[in-house]
Parts: sequence; structure tokens; C-alpha cells
Amino acid sequence: MNRRLLSVAALGGLLAAFLAVPAGPAAAAEVLVSQNKPATASSSEWAGTPAASGVDGDNGTRWSSAFAAAQWFQVDLGAATAVSRVAINWEAAYARAFQVQLSSNGSTWTNAYSTTTATGGQQSIPVSGTARYVRLNLTQRALEAYGYSFWEFQVFSESGTTNPTNGLLSYAKPARASTEQNDPQCNPCTADKAFDNDPASRWATNATTGWVDPGWIQVDLGATAQISQVVLQWDPAYARAYQIQVSADAATWSTIYSTTTGDGLKDVINASGTGRYVRMYGTARSSTYGYSLWEFSVYGTGGNPTPPPAKPADPVFPASRLVFADEFNGGAGSKPDTSKWTYDPGFPQNGEVQYYTPDSANAAMNGTGALVIEARKEASNGRDYTSHRMNTSNKFSVQYGRIEARVKVPKGNGLWPAFWLMGDDFLQGRPWPYNGEIDIMEVLGRNTSEAYSTLHAPAYNGAGGYGQKYATVDLSQDFHVWAAEWDSKGIRFFLDNTLVFTASKDTVENTRGPWIFDHKFYLILNLAVGGDFPGPIDATTPFPARMLVDYVRVYQ
Repeated sequence: MNRRLLSVAALGGLLAAFLAVPAGPAAAAEVLVSQNKPATASSSEWAGTPAASGVDGDNGTRWSSAFAAAQWFQVDLGAATAVSRVAINWEAAYARAFQVQLSSNGSTWTNAYSTTTATGGQQSIPVSGTARYVRLNLTQRALEAYGYSFWEFQVFSESGTTNPTNGLLSYAKPARASTEQNDPQCNPCTADKAFDNDPASRWATNATTGWVDPGWIQVDLGATAQISQVVLQWDPAYARAYQIQVSADAATWSTIYSTTTGDGLKDVINASGTGRYVRMYGTARSSTYGYSLWEFSVYGTGGNPTPPPAKPADPVFPASRLVFADEFNGGAGSKPDTSKWTYDPGFPQNGEVQYYTPDSANAAMNGTGALVIEARKEASNGRDYTSHRMNTSNKFSVQYGRIEARVKVPKGNGLWPAFWLMGDDFLQGRPWPYNGEIDIMEVLGRNTSEAYSTLHAPAYNGAGGYGQKYATVDLSQDFHVWAAEWDSKGIRFFLDNTLVFTASKDTVENTRGPWIFDHKFYLILNLAVGGDFPGPIDATTPFPARMLVDYVRVYQ
């Protein structure tokens, strides 16, 4: 739940040794097929919000329904059409539960997408099927005092023409901005950081000269391009009002999208235009600060794109290919395998009171198939307690898969066992939380009938991490299996094969901030004593306290 990093000494030793148009060579161009087509709805709130306003291409007009739960909205595409995607730009009164439905005749419907956990904002939903009519069947309101409302409902079809340059056009392209921040608070936050396909780096306007309106950032696509979509992942310093503009010469600009009701986080903008340069031109800040973007992604055809580094393929779950394992089957007293594990001695963080001993002095096999990590009440290096921490840094790291461990946790006030992952760019000097942290399991010894699974990133970390506390049986009485199933769409957390928490990439980007978990991470096991999160030890805390690990396995 809170921050836990490698010791400075250990780090020195180690250093010495979703929602966008898919990019790629097989992507097909998309065509907006719903704009200004006949639209009908179950109701309209009043004459100023008719169904036609939901497909007019104007994000300043909207459709809104009567104040009732069961509503629908549909558009007639005019002919049978191969539908590839639906985009919705919700107003505040969004649908929590709805289906996207397809029909050939406007009376018999087939579900192409369904959700009960929508979070509003700007949604881009891949669908597949052929239909003349596309309908939103709305069943649960987010704001029960109102109805449903959106600025635009868009239906897209793949043109069927394959173009090898279709996709992400802005990666690693030259960028300029009205101002840039490059100081100890944001170093560097230059314009190029918005186009590096790295959601943990960002552009920000200069704190001295740039906290003014207007503020802008632009990218040179290298050649004329046909723009189909722009995706902005805002920092909290977002634009309340801004335009997306295109230009042939970076001097004369045309606006292809405009809003005065920007709400930050992730904006998926389906707008068409032609130009070599694309610019976000902000005219009203959301706060006294300036403008800041984690990522500014431009999609379409043409330009002179540089392909970003390829990501590994998503695993198919249940994953069955074992890529890492330690069964801890050594003889009694034998030490963890140093071909798999790096011992991580030193002083901890978070107000913890233990010293992590070197050479696995507090960790050994028990001879019956388990590793024992032991916290002891003994003096060492100015501390009154010792324990053990080890990780797979520079030995094994992984991107995507099922990562699991079977663990028996200790009970006692102030004890804090954990099984977790750190982004391996930490080993190259990227500071926490910009490298990312995935806590698969944390248990507090004061209440071993609860556990935590949590993500930490620049926009959500420490006590504000994105995660879940879940109640269960007394975990100190037996071994239990904690696991994370991780792919490019998100991470699902399990306890004894029961799903306890889902972190959806799309939901996180639209509600908390950038998703920074699409790179390699390494594994960590440790038993902490005391600290800000578990609280202090007391006279009832048993020592030695033992965390037992039956195995650690990774599947892809």
C-alpha cells in the first residue's frame, strides 16, 4: 500500500552489475459512418436536446433523455455496414450499465458489447458485426436523479483498405510548446515527453512564464497526414477549454475539435483533419497552474511515422507456459538460490524499524518445501529488529502473465509481509513511483483476516494507490495463493483463485491517471516490521515471526 524501495547500498550494487486506434502494419483505416444520419431515442429531456444532436458532429450540442432508467438511443446508418468501433462522449449524466446492440431491421437486436461498470467520460469501444442500425440500450444511470446524456455518439467502419502507415503517427516526432518546465520539480518536462509513448513522463508549461493562457504544444508528423483520432492523457493541470488544430506549415491553423468543458484525465477525440502539424491549443486552464500532458497521441494515415517498440503479445488465460519458478525444496537451512534471487540488505522506508540483513541471514529453507523469512528481535546496524528482503532484479523480469505465490503469513501487531513487483527501470535510475509498483499481496499482522492488492504510479501512490482491501479467512492459519493475471488491458488479482480486484487500464486512465504498467517488472518478497502502514509492534508481537513461502511461479 505504501512505498517500499531497494536500499541505497543494494541499488548501487545492482546498478554496477487501450483506448486508441490500434497501431501496426495490419491496421485498416476507419470511416465515421454515423454523422448526421437519422437518429431516434426513447425520449428527450426537452426540445433543445433531441436525438439528432447526438450525431451532429458538434461537441457543444447533446442528446439527453427523460429522467428514467430504461432508455435507448439508435442511429440508422442507411445500409448494412461492417461496424468496427463505437465512440461515446458522455456528459455528466452517463450510463453505468448499457449494451451496444446491432440490428439489420431496427427491431431484432444482438448485443455487441455490454458493461455494468462504465465510468463515463470519452469511451472508445471495439465492436464487430454488420448492421444497419446501432443502438445504445441504457439500463442504469450514474446520476439517478437525472437521465442519460452525451455530446456525441459515433459509429465507425473499417474501410477495408489496408495501409501500412495507418496507426500512431506522433511517436518520437519533433515537438514544440509555448513553454516548457525543466527544473527540480519537473525535470525534464519538455515537449518531446508528450510524444515518447512513455506514460510516466510528461510535458508541462514553465512554472515561471507558462502558467498563463493560452498555452500550446504541437507535433510535426513529418509529412501531410489524414488525422482520425487524438488521445490526450492529462496531468491534473488540464485545459478546461482547448482546441485541436491542424496545419500544413505550423503558421496557419484550422480547428478540427473544440471544447469548453474539458474535465481532464483521458480525452479520446474522434476528429478528422488534414495537416503535417497537430496542436493542442489551450485557452482556459483548470487551475492556477499551467498545462501538462502525460501523452499526446495522434492517429491516422500518412505522415512519416516511426513505429514504437512492439509490446509482447497478451497471454491467453489460463496461462500454462512456466517461465519462472522457485519451489524452495532445498534442504533444511539451505539458502535462497542466488541464480534466481538477489539478496537486498539495508535500511527500509515507511518508518519501518527492522534492518534487512545481508547474505540471507534471516531466510532459509525449512526442509519440507518452504522458504522461511524470519523477523527477529535482535540488534543490528543501530536497529533492534532484523528481517529479510529479496528480489529477482537483474535475474528475472517479466511483462504480462500470471504471477503467483503460495504464502503463509505471520500474525502480530506491526508485522507486514508482502509479495510485489517493481518496474525494472528503477534499476536504471527512474525514481519511484514513476517506474510503477504492483502489490499482489500485502497483509497487516494486526488483522490477518484482511489483505490488500494495490497499484502505485505517479498519479496514484502511497496512501492514494489504486487498489482494494478485501476480507477473508484468517490468513495466518494456512498457506494461500495470491496471483495477478496481467496483460495490456489491465491486471486481475486473485486470492485462492477467487477474483478479489480488477484494475482495468481503461478505467484507471479515465478516473485516476496514466497506466504505466506496460513494461517489465521484477519480483520481490519481504517481511517488514512496524511502519506507517502496519503500525507499531507491541508486547504481544511474537518474535521470531515467520513468513513461509511454498513457491513462486510465473506463467505466460
